[in-house]
Amino acid sequence: MTIKKFPSYKGVELITFGTHDNTERGETSKQGETEQQNWTQPIFVFLIKFKHEFSRTAREEVTEIFNTYSENRKILLEKNLVQFLTQEQYSVEMTKTIASEIIEKYEPIEEVKQAHQMSLEGFTRYMDSSECLLFDNKCERTYQNMNHPLNDYFISSSHNTYLISDQLVGPSDIWGYVSALVKGCRCLEIDCWDGSQNEPVVYHGYTLTSKLLFKTVIQAIRKYAFITSDYPVVLSLENHCSPSQQEVIAHNLQSILGETLLSDVLDEFLDKLPSPEALKFKILVRNKKIGTLKETRERKGTDKHGQIEEYEEVEETDQEDEDDDEVKESETEDILKDNQEKEMESKRVAGLPLFKKKRVKVAVALSDLVIYTKAEKFRSFQHSRLHQQFNESNSIGESKARKLSKLQAQEFILHTRKFITRIYPKATRTDSSNFNPQEFWNIGCQMVALNFQTPGLPMDLQTGKFLDNGGSGYVLKPDFLRDNKSKFNPNKAPIDSNPITLTIRLISGIQLPPSHHSSSNKADVIVIIELFGVPNDQAKHQTRVIKKNAFSPRWNETFTFIIQVPELALIRFVVENQSLIAGNEFLGQYTLPVLCMNKGYRRVPLFSKMGESLEPASLFLYVWYVR
Repeated sequence: MTIKKFPSYKGVELITFGTHDNTERGETSKQGETEQQNWTQPIFVFLIKFKHEFSRTAREEVTEIFNTYSENRKILLEKNLVQFLTQEQYSVEMTKTIASEIIEKYEPIEEVKQAHQMSLEGFTRYMDSSECLLFDNKCERTYQNMNHPLNDYFISSSHNTYLISDQLVGPSDIWGYVSALVKGCRCLEIDCWDGSQNEPVVYHGYTLTSKLLFKTVIQAIRKYAFITSDYPVVLSLENHCSPSQQEVIAHNLQSILGETLLSDVLDEFLDKLPSPEALKFKILVRNKKIGTLKETRERKGTDKHGQIEEYEEVEETDQEDEDDDEVKESETEDILKDNQEKEMESKRVAGLPLFKKKRVKVAVALSDLVIYTKAEKFRSFQHSRLHQQFNESNSIGESKARKLSKLQAQEFILHTRKFITRIYPKATRTDSSNFNPQEFWNIGCQMVALNFQTPGLPMDLQTGKFLDNGGSGYVLKPDFLRDNKSKFNPNKAPIDSNPITLTIRLISGIQLPPSHHSSSNKADVIVIIELFGVPNDQAKHQTRVIKKNAFSPRWNETFTFIIQVPELALIRFVVENQSLIAGNEFLGQYTLPVLCMNKGYRRVPLFSKMGESLEPASLFLYVWYVR
């Protein structure tokens, strides 16, 4: 087959594919025909593109790549495509069969497709497709080993899930649970309080937040629990109910959730935590518990109505750490006796931790629904090492957790290797703001609970982190956070790390979002590339400003990162409109784990502050890294 280009006509470029009638190019035939007339057996004539349309869709940077591998700058042969995919896209298992499938899928011109070739239009379609996204499609499926115990995973977790605004006067809404579950959240928080007509309610106690019926919350959870992920959901109950309404809670959990509720120990996991795989399609209750799992099993099938147990709960009241636990108004009702106050005062003078004790009543019916996720008050790493059971988990406020992570990082990691640890926002975050979750993932905390309703950097990191492993809500922790022999400390330079050198050439932007601060909607765009991980890996680079062009800005700037602990690293691309007066305007972002990045020429999709896709807005870049 031969390709013949004719002069353009009225802005239309014509190319004819045909067979030659054995006359040499430039010779006339016996009938005196010209070279152009020698194309006596045309197969087809087709319209490439109107030139103005062509220049709009075929971006200059993509055309340059195409021309590099095309032998005639018009058509990409199958062997040329294989060469491009191997050399530039690092497709190590590339074969002609795969190249042929790409041509079949993206080449719009039937005759070119049949010739096993690719036009610039087809190549552009391929480069703009999901196959050329920065996110590695391997990470889009659940590829990690899901048979480790629960404490070996980072678990997507939400704080005060029922709230969709602030913590004091905002509404409580079922949408809080639905949206969190759709986003892959696997640990939901439910604050339970006595309601009228013996119906427990969910709300932020002693505030003006509105109330939801507990049973309505559970009905919504039952409906949406496994929409996004098959793996277990943990319901973290903050229980302020009387024993009688605790029994109602237990009844609602059993009657609404049915077989999905885990209400008994699994035979294979009598003395160890089960795996996410073993708990597929199960919902677990996290709450206070009376007695042992053995005693729970012995009571199975008996009538527990009216059975109430009491236990003494010890609470630290060290005033120097105001965020040791969330400020719960119920605690303020506890009045210490004179002798307790004197004892505490003497300890305060001596500089010892201060504790107070209170009696807590628990309905046995609810207690027995707590199996592998018993909530246990954290006292110290030493106390946990000596006394904590395998099925007991701790909740620690962000301020105390931050202090411990700086002063006792290795002990903290030893703790999270054995026990599920939940970190939650401090009580002063009444506006539902969030802390940076990265610092607590660095020490292996499994449940780093955030206010899902509040957009911003912390939730971008949360979303990016849990893109991995198929969005299942469970990400296997790195070996050094699971291995008891590891001496890993995120605050120190790793001794035996295997760092990577990451190079990113930011080439261009594609239809970036317009500025809302400009009357012309034309943005002065910059791109910020941020790296999050252990402290030594934190880094940030910024491009130059491209003035008044958000539609097709070109940068061609290269940035390099040395990443010591890539297993914990996240990379975030932020597009902003530069404003010297009001501060930069956020236009879009994308965050993902470093080890989920594809190499080669890649497209970075952008998302709004609220996490909505801004397609076709994206960045075009070249990625290369070596370890």
